[in-house]
Amino acid sequence: RIEQAEYDAFLDLFIQAVKKRWPEVLLQFEDFNQTNALPLLTRYRDQLCCFNDDIQGTAAVTVGTLLAACNAKNEALSQQRIVFAGAGSAGCGIAEQIIVQMCSEGLSELQARSQVYMVDRHGLLTQGMVGLPDFQQALIQTQSSVADWQCDGDYPSLTDVIQNIKPTVLIGVSGQPGLFNQTMIETMSLNCDRPIIFPLSNPSRNIEATPEQLVNWTKGMAIIATGSPFKPVEYQGQHYSIPQCNNSYIFPGFGLAVVAGGVKRVSDEMLVVASEQLAQASPRLRSAEGALLPSLAEMAELSKKMAFAISKVGQQQGLAPKMSDDELTAEIDKHFWQPEYRKYTRVMD
Repeated sequence: RIEQAEYDAFLDLFIQAVKKRWPEVLLQFEDFNQTNALPLLTRYRDQLCCFNDDIQGTAAVTVGTLLAACNAKNEALSQQRIVFAGAGSAGCGIAEQIIVQMCSEGLSELQARSQVYMVDRHGLLTQGMVGLPDFQQALIQTQSSVADWQCDGDYPSLTDVIQNIKPTVLIGVSGQPGLFNQTMIETMSLNCDRPIIFPLSNPSRNIEATPEQLVNWTKGMAIIATGSPFKPVEYQGQHYSIPQCNNSYIFPGFGLAVVAGGVKRVSDEMLVVASEQLAQASPRLRSAEGALLPSLAEMAELSKKMAFAISKVGQQQGLAPKMSDDELTAEIDKHFWQPEYRKYTRVMD
């Protein structure tokens, strides 16, 4: 494989050629590795309309699902103490978008960052750790914030973090099957009546804990979403549907906003409104027994609403052409694709 400098030069040559050939392009970065994904997005997001679904789509859908879960508890996201198991580019992307969302709810950036704890295979990302990439450096905790903790290793482990900060939200993006054990989850439940637990690693064989385990360990009190599809769980006569926190809730709305709304760049504020649109579509808002996320049958209408909201933010930021609400709605309807087959007639046997 070519070395980093040559790799960067080749990609830049390609992207500049794409910009020249298709000035209105939406460039999708797909399945880039951790070393390159976030640096590439950071480098090019203000040069052309580009989107990394693994980072931005995952972040937006996770934040939207978190907002829906917080609504189910009658709490704000800005009230939560959040622990991540896994601090790769996807996990850090989710964390950064959570911080943006918390700030939109009134927290300072400093306060928001103090409520998000990132744990990788070495332990809690902490001031003084060497060799951390830039995207992790922004999410470290200070030495003073953990000075009073009793820990066995050089850096606090996931168990240490759960015991000390008493999280209300636990998100798994580690790819380590079985990482969440019963003791961890029961410790979390002691300090939180309704823990929000999202084991998002996929495929399902890599999940940090199964929904059935989480329901049992929390006596049915956890609010759960997963990264892979799982069957509903039965517990003490109750039926628990398990929503899949999947990027397909997000990227159709962004694509539609670019095509129909003329959006020229993808901003953090657009990701915020996409997350909020997803949360507002939660059936749990209408019924305590409702699912946390809307069904696939509702995706078409949700994508239209999301495209509208994203486009309006684009207009406010000078990143999309001005048009009235009626004009924008008409453009969205005009460009919306219906997945229907034409009727064919057999003309010969």
